[in-house]
Amino acid sequence: MDFTDDQLERYARHIVLREIGGAGQARLRGAHVAIIGAGGIGCPAIAYLAAAGIGTLRVIDGDEVSLSNLQRQILFGADDVGTPKAEAARAAAQRLNPDCHVIPINQRVDADNAATLLREADIILDGCDNFETRLAVSDAATRLRIPLVSAAVGSFEGQIGVWRGWEEGAPCYRCLVGDTKTDPARTCAEEGIVGALTGIIGSMAALEVIRQLVPFGASMAGKLIVFDLLSRRLRELSIPRDPACQAAFAQA
Repeated sequence: MDFTDDQLERYARHIVLREIGGAGQARLRGAHVAIIGAGGIGCPAIAYLAAAGIGTLRVIDGDEVSLSNLQRQILFGADDVGTPKAEAARAAAQRLNPDCHVIPINQRVDADNAATLLREADIILDGCDNFETRLAVSDAATRLRIPLVSAAVGSFEGQIGVWRGWEEGAPCYRCLVGDTKTDPARTCAEEGIVGALTGIIGSMAALEVIRQLVPFGASMAGKLIVFDLLSRRLRELSIPRDPACQAAFAQA
């Protein structure tokens, strides 16, 4: 496994877990995770993935840190306002764990560049804030055959799904939402968001990334978990593959 004494101590709580162990920790160290969005979901996910010992994080975000972000985007502080989020996330992640190599990409993902920006990743975590980007990421993940963990939040509700749409009979994110477009009137700025909710969803998304890299427990592939914080309810839904899905036709 070739861990240093410091690394053995740092990751000891993982290594003693039967479901992860030294071999699993080595797998995390060799993993390359692409993260779309260093926002409310991306920040806690980046923190926990860096702390978990992921070898490489590719952080893709075209925005800069603003004062209104600080209520929930916990990697950033007041001194980061005006800094590109991907750059600020790299600095924060490397403070947490110098072993983690972070590649910042100060660019927005769209249908034209998604495949290029995401290729060669072992897994993708999408925490962006609009359907157009999510669909572009999902379509690229399906074409590239890269597992996708998608997470979203709104007001008091969050959701997480794991998608492997190239597998026989398996749904992708587009099977869930179709050709849905972002409603400008239902953005985080318009509707509001409880900051701690993004921490819950981002942490859960990080856990599902680790589960895909070092399989343990029941797989979440093809399922959607919906959290309702107002009623304190959690629902798990099995999503069927849409036979009319554009991504499904592209795989045929």
